[in-house]
Amino acid sequence: MIEVADRTARESIIVRVADVMTEASISESPTDTLRAAAALMWREQTGSLVVLDGHALVGIITERDILKATAQDVDVDALTVGEAMTAEVVTTTAEVSIHDAARVMAQHWIRHLPVVDGERVVGMLSQRDIMGVFAALRRETGAAEIDSDELVRARRLARIGPGDLD
Repeated sequence: MIEVADRTARESIIVRVADVMTEASISESPTDTLRAAAALMWREQTGSLVVLDGHALVGIITERDILKATAQDVDVDALTVGEAMTAEVVTTTAEVSIHDAARVMAQHWIRHLPVVDGERVVGMLSQRDIMGVFAALRRETGAAEIDSDELVRARRLARIGPGDLD
């Protein structure tokens, strides 16, 4: 939990990736189709999937990759995750500050940053996670309270209505 109450503008709060990262959603296989990946993203209410070969990170597939394939009229039932994914994955570690992680994301024009511990994927940091931190840190008189926990996947999943996944 991030403590932000009673902080002055001169005080610095260092929030680490570990404080806000969520569990990474994982594609079952690089041989999954893009349709299967899109369905998994919808079920998990996430914009990306890390692609593993065993326990090794081999890529990331994002909603933008699927959108691009659809816009190019690619058969999403034939194209595989392995063919559409980004294989050179930019990653971070849990100890990195949110500020530094956000700069890396901006530098590489990415919205999802896998968090690793050595070779093992331990989480995911998204733009949404970072926005939640910034929104919670900036309090104004009369502004609505924002619980950054509302932004994590478990709460997003609760918004799905009956029949949405049918």
